[in-house]
Amino acid sequence: MTPRRAAGALLALAALLTFGLAGAPARAGTAPGGVTAAFAEAAHQYGVPAQVLESVCYLEGRFSAHDGQPSVDGGYGCMHLVKSDKADTLDQAAALTGLGVSALQHDTAANILGGAAVLRAEALTLAPTPPASVADWYAPVAAYSHASSRALAGMYADAAFKLLATGFSGVADDGETVTVAPQAVAPDRAKLAVVPVSPAAVPSGCVQDSNVDYPQAVDCVVPASKFDCNVTSPCTYLSSTRPSSYAINTITTHDIEGTGQDALNVFQDPASDVSAHYIVDSDGTVYQVIREKDIGYHAGNYYYNEHAVGIEHAGFDAGGYQWYNATEYLASAKLVAYLLKKYKIPLDHAHITAHGTTPAPTTGSAPNHVDPGKYWLWDYYFGLIHAQGVSYPTGNTPATGLFRINPSSDQQPLGPNGTETSANNSFFTLHTGPSTADPVIPGAPGADSTDETTNVETQMPYYYLAQKADEAGTGMQMYEIWYGENDRLSNSSPSYYADAKLAWVAVPAGSAVPVHSYVLSLKPTTKNGTIKIYGRPATSSTYVIGTAPSGSQWAAPKSVFEDGTSNLWYGIDYNHREAWVPATEVTVIAWY
Repeated sequence: MTPRRAAGALLALAALLTFGLAGAPARAGTAPGGVTAAFAEAAHQYGVPAQVLESVCYLEGRFSAHDGQPSVDGGYGCMHLVKSDKADTLDQAAALTGLGVSALQHDTAANILGGAAVLRAEALTLAPTPPASVADWYAPVAAYSHASSRALAGMYADAAFKLLATGFSGVADDGETVTVAPQAVAPDRAKLAVVPVSPAAVPSGCVQDSNVDYPQAVDCVVPASKFDCNVTSPCTYLSSTRPSSYAINTITTHDIEGTGQDALNVFQDPASDVSAHYIVDSDGTVYQVIREKDIGYHAGNYYYNEHAVGIEHAGFDAGGYQWYNATEYLASAKLVAYLLKKYKIPLDHAHITAHGTTPAPTTGSAPNHVDPGKYWLWDYYFGLIHAQGVSYPTGNTPATGLFRINPSSDQQPLGPNGTETSANNSFFTLHTGPSTADPVIPGAPGADSTDETTNVETQMPYYYLAQKADEAGTGMQMYEIWYGENDRLSNSSPSYYADAKLAWVAVPAGSAVPVHSYVLSLKPTTKNGTIKIYGRPATSSTYVIGTAPSGSQWAAPKSVFEDGTSNLWYGIDYNHREAWVPATEVTVIAWY
């Protein structure tokens, strides 16, 4: 860009930025105009249509600066300006606009201008002049993704242009609502063929070949002679013949607490005693570590290991707060869609579980891990999987009382609590009464931000007995549910044994939506009026993790037969995590 143009950009942006004495920019919108004016100015300066900028900003960051913190891919702001060993669009944006790196990282208006400059530069690498129509920006948007494959770059552009087709709305950090109306755009996908991609370097111990289960994975499958517990020790997995030996009915979602290479370093060590089937890196690269037919050691509950495919994701559940970026979500969604179709697994949170919704098998091994944590955007993620041609479960019209917390719609996948920021997450707190002013239910002592003992998460099904507006006047809705409370953790001899009690969950207004599930009532019994709840569907007192009263009612989104028997079990959402109750102890009220 010429010095004159750079100066013009700085002058135009001055009306949108406010700098403190130390030079740190305030958030976008501190001056009149806000982010809408920022999109208009960026479009004027760089010739990128405002709606294209708005779509990318919403796809990547939901109009948020993310507290100025980077994504797991080293990207900043809603335009995801990256500075990593894979790309450096942050410094590129600084050079093109003349803006400081700090402004690009922290201020949404500056970030939008920087993203527009980079998008224009991407366009000029594909053609001598910028695109003349919105449809022709498809290829530059694909290039902007810096995805590790052309197919994934196309997914990224498809997601951005689908937003244009459906329309979307979101709230920026300054409170301004940005709305883009649906528009008919037929993107020029033919030019995807000329979009340059830079595949990730193949890590040590991996090869790029076709000897994988998932066609787009890099082959990092560890050798049986060094890692298979049927062959050697120490070891990291158990060879099997799934799904003939054990049905595959679950996808377990993890985060690595680090990078994809960090996970490979662990999984390529036979003494680590852990493994997962796949790793999804922040640039969208997928690595396969063990065969889908084999049993990985990843879920902290051997029953789930036997029946699940484990997928690790670059990222952190809470520590340091780094948000998951769009390319990683898209790559993972494509992998999961492949697995759901292959094994005929339903698209819901009962079958696409988190490590954090997987129970510990015994009280002595509790709690299990909590990843991928409260910043993983389940609503958005399921929408991406659905866009890959996987239908949502259907059934009868859901009964009154059944609900899941879903703060949005397919067109607006994140809604009021969906943006990943340190103050905004997908956990919903339980109280002892119908007011957020009432005490939080008993749980783990302390202030661990990843704690799951006093909350539920989005997409998990529950059955409520009563509802009312929050008596504290917040506008939230309160729903009374049965919940396995960890009320013994403050005892002189702490225990994770749970006791089901009635509690009230606080939900944003309009976010409780119907869900398909069994509805169960626990049968009357003479066993002290309680039914035993298990950490795995197996008839053994070893796996009893709590109790629930006779007559209590639960959503049970899935059922299984105990391995090697004809004993039927129902999975219930018990204490943020799934738990199990035998069919002999329940009455099925209905299936919806």
